Amino acid sequence: MDMPLPRYKQINVDVTSYYHCVSRCVRQSYLCGRDARTGIDYEHRRKWIQDRLHKLSQAFAIDLCAYAVMHNHIHVVLHIAKGKADRWSMDEVLLRWRHFYKCPPVVRHYLDGDYGDDLLPDTLHQLQQLAALYRSRLQSISWFMRMLNEYIARRANKEDNCKGYFWERRFRSQAILDEKALASVMAYVDLNPIRAKIAKSLESSKYTSIQYRLNAKRVNKTPKFLMPFKSQVNSKTKNVIPFELEDYITLLRNPLQTNKERPLATLPRLPSLVFERFGITRQNWQIVTSNFESLFTGPVGCPNAMTNFAKSCGRNCRPNVNNAIKYLS
Repeated sequence: MDMPLPRYKQINVDVTSYYHCVSRCVRQSYLCGRDARTGIDYEHRRKWIQDRLHKLSQAFAIDLCAYAVMHNHIHVVLHIAKGKADRWSMDEVLLRWRHFYKCPPVVRHYLDGDYGDDLLPDTLHQLQQLAALYRSRLQSISWFMRMLNEYIARRANKEDNCKGYFWERRFRSQAILDEKALASVMAYVDLNPIRAKIAKSLESSKYTSIQYRLNAKRVNKTPKFLMPFKSQVNSKTKNVIPFELEDYITLLRNPLQTNKERPLATLPRLPSLVFERFGITRQNWQIVTSNFESLFTGPVGCPNAMTNFAKSCGRNCRPNVNNAIKYLS
């Protein structure tokens, strides 16, 4: 059995800010939906996950690009907003952290105003050290996933009146290295419920980012808890998904139309303008968005990007580079 790679070989913000993360329940436990063995319905837990994701995205310097809550696992596509947390004041960092954890007495007294104007140098130094620690955690994917999974595990175990692991100990993460890979993995995540036959359309895919986006679009709003597309904000906004929302929706609907209307072999050879803009054929898009996890087990992008990421992380191999050459070049 292969040993899992350490996080520093999976996450490198200097190379890419985008990551696909997956957490699975142990023992095939049900996160949500109706358990066929026991008949117990856990559907309400999907809302727990969505609410927690939204809350974490507001507090962390990490943006939600896409998510899907499935029966016994969850997918998220995250963007680390590099430098954002460094601009927060000490007070803002401490307040953000207090949303989730009971802070040490020195922090609680400070935020409650108990010290007034008589803040001693030693106390200030202690506060600054704690703020530096919390600041680093609030821009860490590992801490984001930890605070998601721990909360859900505790709540589910309490409801089930049991103890022990709810999730596999480690979440899986994939570095997403370029725009084509980002569009592909987001589509793979957003289409997950339809592939699993627990939803029939994008609009009916409950507890997914695409349903949330479409509901907001219907009332001419930008989703509050999701990273916007570049077409949704002004040019001064730094952190945006680097393609158009309408193009993305078109790309999502294509696999659905293909499956419903005609087999893959009869697709026209020339891609539409949307596919041309993304530099991918209609056929390759269909394959990648249907089989992303089986095609790619590690970092995903064009071969050159995969090579650069491997070197930067001290890795000697580029897993699935042949699939990248075949489908994403």
